[in-house]
Amino acid sequence: MSSTLFIQKVSLRVRLTLALLLAFLLIFADHRLGIMQPVRSVLNSFVSPVQYLAVMPEQAFDNFISQVQSRRRLVRENEQLREDVLNLQGQMQRYQFLVRENDRLRGLLSSESREERMRMVAEVIAVDSDPFSHQVVVNKGRRNGVYIGQPVIDAEGVIGQVVDVGLITARVILISDQSHAIPLRAEFSGIRVIAQGVGNTNSVELMHVPHSTELNVGDLLMTSGLGGVFPEGYPVARISAIVRDESLPFAQVKAVPVANLDRIRMLLLLWDSDSESQPIRGEESATEAAREGAGL
Repeated sequence: MSSTLFIQKVSLRVRLTLALLLAFLLIFADHRLGIMQPVRSVLNSFVSPVQYLAVMPEQAFDNFISQVQSRRRLVRENEQLREDVLNLQGQMQRYQFLVRENDRLRGLLSSESREERMRMVAEVIAVDSDPFSHQVVVNKGRRNGVYIGQPVIDAEGVIGQVVDVGLITARVILISDQSHAIPLRAEFSGIRVIAQGVGNTNSVELMHVPHSTELNVGDLLMTSGLGGVFPEGYPVARISAIVRDESLPFAQVKAVPVANLDRIRMLLLLWDSDSESQPIRGEESATEAAREGAGL
């Protein structure tokens, strides 16, 4: 009994002070010497499975939601593509009827029939960094039958023409380039004009248009077939403004290209059916490239 009377318990304040001091020393030692790194590694080994199990339901739910959304998006895209195919099939039937009717009329008039042009899809892989030059590089070249001066279109209308050809790439100048000009005609009136680029992808300018012209805002301009580069009948631009200033020798006529020249990705290269250059696909292009690489 007498021994227990002299035992003095350590107060809570002292205990807290000692604990804080010990924690500070451990933090300092770990920061300077890294003595707690093995302990943390061991603890992480035990805690990691728990953390993985804790986040597994959330990850599984997120994956499920993502798959459901992806499936719904694919279903909507599939339905839209089915509608597009159906519409295109209907338009194709009408197109085939018009082609047959046109052939019959040409036969009656003893007029030469127009051969269908061959096409090849190309993808834009680079854009000219020069702000004063509107040119793009596509992933088709000499081994695919691409040639200088070849007309290039997209789903909307004329893009430009090929100005340089390499083995596997080609450079295309856009109709908006300041050095490019293209002969056109109005869709309804048939008036022939020349459109020149002004260095703006959203505008071209018609050259030497008289003040008395019958052109109107909104008229669609098509390729005229003159010059021997662009085939006739492809849409190019739509007239956006006409300024008839009598103090100037010609009217100022501006047009907006029908193709989105600043957002082009996929293009179509055109070949005449009787042209010396023809599209080369698949093994033919690979064989030609191998022969050229071997110097044959």
